[in-house]
Amino acid sequence: MKTARIRHEPSTSGAILSRSHSRKFSRSETTRAEAFSDGVFAIAVTLLALNLAGPPHKPGGLGQALLAQWPAYLGYLASFGYVSVIWLNHHQAFVRIRAMDRGLHAANLFLLLTTAALSFPTAVVADALQADPTGSDARVAVALYAGLAAAMCLSWVAFYQQTVRRPELLDPDVEDTYVRHGQLRSWAGAVAYTVAGLLGVFVAPLLAIAVFVMLPVFYFVTSEGLPGGRDGSPDTGPHA
Repeated sequence: MKTARIRHEPSTSGAILSRSHSRKFSRSETTRAEAFSDGVFAIAVTLLALNLAGPPHKPGGLGQALLAQWPAYLGYLASFGYVSVIWLNHHQAFVRIRAMDRGLHAANLFLLLTTAALSFPTAVVADALQADPTGSDARVAVALYAGLAAAMCLSWVAFYQQTVRRPELLDPDVEDTYVRHGQLRSWAGAVAYTVAGLLGVFVAPLLAIAVFVMLPVFYFVTSEGLPGGRDGSPDTGPHA
């Protein structure tokens, strides 16, 4: 009696498994990350402008109504300045970055997450200050704004930390002080916004607003390095 011969086909599971292991997250060029980031920045500033609306008023009362919504103007000024500095420094960051990995993509997305959300606390602060500049709602509102702004600074900390862990992502000719100054300014921003929030909660909300307006100016002025730390090469550390 003949026994049936079983034909063994070459197994492809090993090859499939090998291919799946080889398809890990690989480095990529920065072009798509830059384009996506620019789109988010553009939407962010557009959302800020949408918070500026014509106020309801009685006939002949437009001038007074416009003056009464001064918190909306201050909020727009502070937030537009913040996003603008971030956009400028983000561009300078990608002048120095030659490749992206998963960690750097994650840090960049964290930055974009906080940037896109900035219009929300801006509108909350404007409404609360317009209702009562010294009330409890205004204090909560400035704390909300300060918390998100500090989180944005911390996203830059994560961004720089990834370049420390993976220096090969940077251009070989990047300035020696670039990452160090960027880290210092990022931590300084997180601390400054936190202190501003505490001042707004426990002292006066308008003090926090003053800090919110001034901090983007500080970061713009120091975008080529901290005082006393310049070494003749520009250092536009990307953060706000």
